[in-house]
Amino acid sequence: MTKSLFPGFDGLMSLSRREGVDVRPTLLRVLTDLYVQTRIHSDDEQRQFTELATRLIDQVDDATRAAVKAKLAIYPQTPVPVLQKLGLVAAQEGRRVPLAREIPAPAPPPSPARPPSDAERRMAANMAMQPKDAAEIHDMFFGAGPSERALILHNLAQTPLKAAPRIPTVRAKRAIQILEMAAIAGDVESFALELGDSLILPSRVAAQIVDDAGGEALAVAARALDMPSPNFQRILLFFKPEIGNSVNEVYRLARLYDRLGDRSALVMLAAWRGSTLAVTRAKYQPSLHDGERQRARAGAAQTRPGVQPGAMPAVRKGTGGSSER
Repeated sequence: MTKSLFPGFDGLMSLSRREGVDVRPTLLRVLTDLYVQTRIHSDDEQRQFTELATRLIDQVDDATRAAVKAKLAIYPQTPVPVLQKLGLVAAQEGRRVPLAREIPAPAPPPSPARPPSDAERRMAANMAMQPKDAAEIHDMFFGAGPSERALILHNLAQTPLKAAPRIPTVRAKRAIQILEMAAIAGDVESFALELGDSLILPSRVAAQIVDDAGGEALAVAARALDMPSPNFQRILLFFKPEIGNSVNEVYRLARLYDRLGDRSALVMLAAWRGSTLAVTRAKYQPSLHDGERQRARAGAAQTRPGVQPGAMPAVRKGTGGSSER
């Protein structure tokens, strides 16, 4: 089970310890999610899960341990050694330890200000950056290699360009949940649709971010949503198997994501939004230009004088037969 999904598991663990990017919480969560998706496991699968899970449980933070514990406590096929490691089974007995009741979370304080409406957010998004600048940044980023992209993102934090407004917290949290579920299910269409809707991006740009092979564009989009690092790493492992199967690529993107600032991501988001307006203007500019020419010709024809130059004026005869000039 784990070997097919994570062929470089041991290498990723050693690289994590050596380079300082701790992917152990993400790996334990992913491992648990994969295990509980199936109700029947072979002996080899149970052995692998037991070996890896018991190895990681003591090496992760309390939040990750609690999340894994909640899933495995209600899963009927959780191996006994894992239950014992989590404190769900007494060390010398085969009975489960009763869980304490969940402590209700305190009610959130009332919001001091009215959140902006969807129309207001879209108006602010369209005013973030000039279309020409946006198109140049967009094309430069997608045409660059990994090292150049990292440099572009680093420089964006120092530019005077106006960044896009932050995504409202409630909307961002809902988007993170939907994106992670779509990534686990491998639903590319739903993932791209939710990404475009939450970041107020057209479908063309959202698809370009999803299809980007390097993964840097996806990192920028996740940072614009203020996505926690473990969630981003899980999306990489599920949604981008060509990246998740490479120890070096997972480490590279995890390090890039941890160093990526909010302002760089929001400036790039503004560029993605503005680039669409530049493309639309360029598409309709020829037809608009031809229309102006036609209107100019029509106006000239209407103002043409009734008597052509060189023509003799009409002669009016008087009552006595003499002509009057």
